[in-house]
Amino acid sequence: MGAVLMESPGSKTGNEFSGQDSFKVGDQPTILTGIYEDNINIAIWRRSFSEELTDAVNQFISVNQNVRKSMTLSPKTAYTELENATNGTAPKLLLENMVELVDMFCCLFDLKEAGFRLAVLDDAMCPRFHVDQVPCRLVTTYQGIATQWLPNDVIDRSKLGRGSHGQSDSMSGLYIQESNIQQLASGDVALLKGERWSGNESRGLVHRSPTLLSDERRLLLTLDFG
Repeated sequence: MGAVLMESPGSKTGNEFSGQDSFKVGDQPTILTGIYEDNINIAIWRRSFSEELTDAVNQFISVNQNVRKSMTLSPKTAYTELENATNGTAPKLLLENMVELVDMFCCLFDLKEAGFRLAVLDDAMCPRFHVDQVPCRLVTTYQGIATQWLPNDVIDRSKLGRGSHGQSDSMSGLYIQESNIQQLASGDVALLKGERWSGNESRGLVHRSPTLLSDERRLLLTLDFG
């Protein structure tokens, strides 16, 4: 997988598009290299799961309904460490898929290891729109509703955090209208550029966790610089 990501960021593969010069979306993993473009603060690889992987995800959640794991992983040892951390309950297909993402992330950013988090959630972890104080974060939802985000050109960043003066995101004036809110699909792999990416100060991707129904669960994986 690492070799795939070494293609030129300017090359196009499959169905790719960008919008308002701040995001890139495509159906091949090479789209993720677009995060290196100065004006891009989210790159999205639209991927779909095989029936076998979907079954593996369902199997894992059925026996790990409250799992929350956080660790530092290197590509070489990630499979064994994740197998041990999940007490052998993670099916091989799911383990291989997660390890592939660790390898991809480390290759793309020339890292020896990555900060890994995996959680089954039954509520919104970060319900308000915000930016991350990191260089870049990989986010993917294996099951359930996925991350919401806002394009740069619709945001009044002065309304983030305390600037909202206690008003909800929808009332504060942070964005123009509800249709501005974009949403990842389950399975999508997204790179979210944060405030600590060199030269990206005050331009980190604005995003939030989705609201879940009372009986809904979400399997979320994130990767950060180790």
